Amino acid sequence: MIDFLQRYVIANFGYKVISLALAIGLWWAISHDPIAEVSVTVPIEFHNIPSNLDISSVDISEVQVRIRGPERLIHEMRPQDIHVEVDLTGVKPGERTFDMTARQVRHLRELEVQQVVPSQVRLNFDTILSRDVEVRPRVLGTFAPGFHIEKVFTEPARISIRGPKQRVEAVEAATTDPVDASGLMTASTFVTNAFVSDPLVQIVHPAPVRVTVIMQKASIEPAAQGKPPSE
Repeated sequence: MIDFLQRYVIANFGYKVISLALAIGLWWAISHDPIAEVSVTVPIEFHNIPSNLDISSVDISEVQVRIRGPERLIHEMRPQDIHVEVDLTGVKPGERTFDMTARQVRHLRELEVQQVVPSQVRLNFDTILSRDVEVRPRVLGTFAPGFHIEKVFTEPARISIRGPKQRVEAVEAATTDPVDASGLMTASTFVTNAFVSDPLVQIVHPAPVRVTVIMQKASIEPAAQGKPPSE
Protein backbone atom coordinates (compact mmCIF):
# COMPACT_ATOMS: atom_id res chain seq x y z
CA MET A 1 0.00 0.00 0.00
CA ILE A 2 2.84 2.38 0.85
CA ASP A 3 4.53 1.58 -2.46
CA PHE A 4 1.28 2.32 -4.29
CA LEU A 5 0.95 5.71 -2.57
CA GLN A 6 4.56 6.61 -3.24
CA ARG A 7 4.38 5.61 -6.92
CA TYR A 8 0.98 6.97 -7.94
CA VAL A 9 0.10 9.67 -5.38
CA ILE A 10 3.20 11.18 -3.79
CA ALA A 11 5.44 11.01 -6.89
CA ASN A 12 5.36 14.35 -8.78
CA PHE A 13 2.80 15.52 -6.28
CA GLY A 14 3.44 19.19 -7.04
CA TYR A 15 2.78 18.77 -10.78
CA LYS A 16 -0.41 16.89 -10.03
CA VAL A 17 -1.66 19.65 -7.75
CA ILE A 18 -0.92 22.27 -10.43
CA SER A 19 -2.70 20.21 -13.09
CA LEU A 20 -5.71 19.76 -10.87
CA ALA A 21 -5.83 23.48 -10.13
CA LEU A 22 -5.64 24.32 -13.84
CA ALA A 23 -8.44 21.87 -14.63
CA ILE A 24 -10.63 23.31 -11.90
CA GLY A 25 -9.88 26.83 -13.09
CA LEU A 26 -10.73 25.97 -16.68
CA TRP A 27 -13.96 24.30 -15.62
CA TRP A 28 -14.88 27.29 -13.52
CA ALA A 29 -14.14 29.72 -16.37
CA ILE A 30 -16.26 27.74 -18.82
CA SER A 31 -19.13 27.12 -16.45
CA HIS A 32 -19.23 30.79 -15.41
CA ASP A 33 -18.85 32.26 -18.92
CA PRO A 34 -21.87 34.55 -19.36
CA ILE A 35 -24.29 33.77 -22.15
CA ALA A 36 -24.56 36.21 -25.04
CA GLU A 37 -26.73 36.49 -28.13
CA VAL A 38 -26.04 38.07 -31.50
CA SER A 39 -27.71 38.35 -34.91
CA VAL A 40 -25.63 37.84 -38.04
CA THR A 41 -26.65 38.27 -41.67
CA VAL A 42 -25.31 35.58 -43.99
CA PRO A 43 -25.94 34.68 -47.65
CA ILE A 44 -27.86 31.53 -48.50
CA GLU A 45 -25.76 28.81 -50.12
CA PHE A 46 -27.67 26.69 -52.66
CA HIS A 47 -26.24 23.20 -53.01
CA ASN A 48 -26.84 20.29 -55.42
CA ILE A 49 -28.93 22.08 -58.03
CA PRO A 50 -29.58 19.75 -61.01
CA SER A 51 -27.27 20.44 -63.95
CA ASN A 52 -30.16 21.10 -66.36
CA LEU A 53 -31.85 23.70 -64.15
CA ASP A 54 -31.16 27.24 -63.03
CA ILE A 55 -32.69 29.50 -60.39
CA SER A 56 -34.86 32.00 -62.26
CA SER A 57 -35.96 34.01 -59.22
CA VAL A 58 -34.82 34.46 -55.65
CA ASP A 59 -37.10 36.37 -53.30
CA ILE A 60 -34.44 36.40 -50.59
CA SER A 61 -30.70 35.85 -51.05
CA GLU A 62 -29.64 36.19 -47.39
CA VAL A 63 -31.07 35.57 -43.94
CA GLN A 64 -30.54 36.82 -40.42
CA VAL A 65 -29.51 34.16 -37.93
CA ARG A 66 -29.85 34.74 -34.18
CA ILE A 67 -27.11 32.84 -32.33
CA ARG A 68 -26.84 32.20 -28.58
CA GLY A 69 -23.88 30.82 -26.63
CA PRO A 70 -20.95 31.56 -24.31
CA GLU A 71 -19.93 35.19 -24.57
CA ARG A 72 -16.31 34.23 -25.23
CA LEU A 73 -17.26 32.21 -28.32
CA ILE A 74 -19.66 34.88 -29.53
CA HIS A 75 -16.84 37.45 -29.46
CA GLU A 76 -14.43 35.08 -31.23
CA MET A 77 -16.95 34.05 -33.89
CA ARG A 78 -15.99 34.88 -37.50
CA PRO A 79 -18.40 35.38 -40.42
CA GLN A 80 -17.21 32.16 -42.06
CA ASP A 81 -18.16 30.18 -38.92
CA ILE A 82 -21.87 30.50 -39.81
CA HIS A 83 -23.30 28.96 -42.99
CA VAL A 84 -26.88 28.66 -44.21
CA GLU A 85 -27.30 25.88 -46.75
CA VAL A 86 -30.29 24.82 -48.83
CA ASP A 87 -30.18 21.40 -50.51
CA LEU A 88 -31.76 21.49 -53.99
CA THR A 89 -31.38 17.80 -54.77
CA GLY A 90 -34.26 16.55 -56.91
CA VAL A 91 -35.94 19.90 -57.60
CA LYS A 92 -37.97 20.30 -60.81
CA PRO A 93 -38.99 23.31 -62.94
CA GLY A 94 -41.47 25.58 -61.19
CA GLU A 95 -41.85 27.23 -57.80
CA ARG A 96 -40.84 25.69 -54.51
CA THR A 97 -40.77 27.00 -50.95
CA PHE A 98 -38.03 26.00 -48.49
CA ASP A 99 -38.30 26.29 -44.70
CA MET A 100 -35.39 28.08 -43.07
CA THR A 101 -34.75 26.46 -39.69
CA ALA A 102 -31.80 25.63 -37.46
CA ARG A 103 -31.30 22.48 -39.56
CA GLN A 104 -30.08 24.62 -42.47
CA VAL A 105 -27.55 26.50 -40.30
CA ARG A 106 -23.98 25.21 -39.97
CA HIS A 107 -22.31 26.68 -36.89
CA LEU A 108 -19.92 26.02 -34.02
CA ARG A 109 -21.05 23.11 -31.89
CA GLU A 110 -21.10 25.13 -28.65
CA LEU A 111 -23.52 27.69 -30.11
CA GLU A 112 -27.28 27.41 -30.44
CA VAL A 113 -29.50 28.80 -33.20
CA GLN A 114 -32.43 30.69 -31.73
CA GLN A 115 -34.13 31.92 -34.89
CA VAL A 116 -33.76 32.33 -38.65
CA VAL A 117 -35.42 35.35 -40.31
CA PRO A 118 -37.19 35.01 -42.67
CA SER A 119 -38.43 31.54 -41.91
CA GLN A 120 -39.02 30.63 -45.57
CA VAL A 121 -37.53 31.32 -48.99
CA ARG A 122 -39.28 30.76 -52.32
CA LEU A 123 -37.35 29.85 -55.47
CA ASN A 124 -38.39 29.46 -59.08
CA PHE A 125 -36.56 26.93 -61.22
CA ASP A 126 -36.36 26.88 -65.01
CA THR A 127 -34.46 24.86 -67.60
CA ILE A 128 -31.19 26.33 -68.86
CA LEU A 129 -31.12 27.94 -72.29
CA SER A 130 -28.29 29.40 -74.38
CA ARG A 131 -28.79 31.61 -77.43
CA ASP A 132 -27.05 34.31 -79.47
CA VAL A 133 -28.27 37.91 -79.36
CA GLU A 134 -27.34 41.08 -81.20
CA VAL A 135 -24.87 43.54 -79.69
CA ARG A 136 -26.30 47.06 -79.95
CA PRO A 137 -23.80 49.93 -79.64
CA ARG A 138 -24.52 53.09 -77.66
CA VAL A 139 -22.82 56.16 -79.14
CA LEU A 140 -23.01 59.54 -77.41
CA GLY A 141 -21.35 62.90 -77.91
CA THR A 142 -21.45 66.32 -79.50
CA PHE A 143 -20.42 66.15 -83.13
CA ALA A 144 -18.63 68.78 -85.18
CA PRO A 145 -20.90 71.10 -87.22
CA GLY A 146 -21.94 69.49 -90.47
CA PHE A 147 -20.98 65.96 -89.41
CA HIS A 148 -23.25 63.06 -88.59
CA ILE A 149 -22.86 59.33 -87.98
CA GLU A 150 -22.89 57.39 -91.21
CA LYS A 151 -22.46 53.91 -89.77
CA VAL A 152 -21.75 52.09 -86.52
CA PHE A 153 -20.87 48.42 -86.18
CA THR A 154 -19.58 46.14 -83.45
CA GLU A 155 -17.14 43.25 -83.34
CA PRO A 156 -18.43 40.77 -82.42
CA ALA A 157 -21.86 41.58 -83.81
CA ARG A 158 -23.52 38.88 -81.67
CA ILE A 159 -22.72 37.23 -78.36
CA SER A 160 -23.95 34.11 -76.58
CA ILE A 161 -25.99 34.39 -73.37
CA ARG A 162 -27.10 31.72 -70.93
CA GLY A 163 -29.57 31.41 -68.07
CA PRO A 164 -33.13 30.44 -67.12
CA LYS A 165 -35.12 29.80 -70.31
CA GLN A 166 -37.86 32.41 -69.84
CA ARG A 167 -35.41 35.13 -68.89
CA VAL A 168 -33.05 34.36 -71.78
CA GLU A 169 -35.95 34.40 -74.25
CA ALA A 170 -36.98 37.85 -72.97
CA VAL A 171 -33.58 39.41 -73.79
CA GLU A 172 -33.79 41.25 -77.13
CA ALA A 173 -30.16 42.31 -77.33
CA ALA A 174 -27.06 43.13 -75.36
CA THR A 175 -25.97 46.77 -75.24
CA THR A 176 -22.51 48.25 -74.99
CA ASP A 177 -21.36 50.76 -72.43
CA PRO A 178 -21.69 54.32 -73.80
CA VAL A 179 -19.05 55.35 -76.35
CA ASP A 180 -18.19 59.06 -76.49
CA ALA A 181 -17.59 60.12 -80.08
CA SER A 182 -17.50 63.85 -79.42
CA GLY A 183 -15.53 65.79 -82.06
CA LEU A 184 -15.00 62.75 -84.25
CA MET A 185 -14.74 63.72 -87.94
CA THR A 186 -13.56 60.51 -89.63
CA ALA A 187 -13.74 56.97 -88.30
CA SER A 188 -12.57 55.54 -85.01
CA THR A 189 -12.81 52.28 -83.06
CA PHE A 190 -13.54 52.18 -79.33
CA VAL A 191 -13.06 49.21 -76.98
CA THR A 192 -15.85 48.73 -74.46
CA ASN A 193 -17.98 46.01 -72.86
CA ALA A 194 -21.37 44.44 -73.54
CA PHE A 195 -24.09 44.41 -70.89
CA VAL A 196 -27.26 42.38 -70.27
CA SER A 197 -29.63 44.04 -67.82
CA ASP A 198 -31.11 40.84 -66.35
CA PRO A 199 -28.83 39.82 -63.45
CA LEU A 200 -29.79 36.16 -63.82
CA VAL A 201 -28.68 36.04 -67.47
CA GLN A 202 -24.96 35.82 -68.05
CA ILE A 203 -22.73 36.37 -71.05
CA VAL A 204 -21.14 33.01 -71.80
CA HIS A 205 -17.70 34.29 -72.81
CA PRO A 206 -17.27 37.88 -71.57
CA ALA A 207 -14.78 39.78 -73.71
CA PRO A 208 -14.16 43.37 -74.86
CA VAL A 209 -16.34 44.65 -77.70
CA ARG A 210 -14.94 46.87 -80.46
CA VAL A 211 -17.31 49.62 -81.58
CA THR A 212 -16.39 51.35 -84.86
CA VAL A 213 -18.00 54.73 -85.57
CA ILE A 214 -17.81 56.17 -89.10
CA MET A 215 -18.63 59.86 -89.50
CA GLN A 216 -19.71 61.67 -92.65
CA LYS A 217 -19.78 65.35 -93.55
CA ALA A 218 -23.07 66.65 -94.88
CA SER A 219 -22.82 67.54 -98.58
CA ILE A 220 -23.74 71.06 -99.80
CA GLU A 221 -26.48 71.13 -102.41
CA PRO A 222 -25.26 72.43 -105.84
CA ALA A 223 -28.08 74.97 -106.09
CA ALA A 224 -26.94 76.61 -102.92
CA GLN A 225 -23.33 76.95 -104.13
CA GLY A 226 -23.98 79.37 -107.08
CA LYS A 227 -26.99 81.22 -105.75
CA PRO A 228 -26.51 85.03 -105.93
CA PRO A 229 -27.12 87.08 -102.84
CA SER A 230 -30.67 88.33 -102.47
CA GLU A 231 -31.37 91.95 -103.40
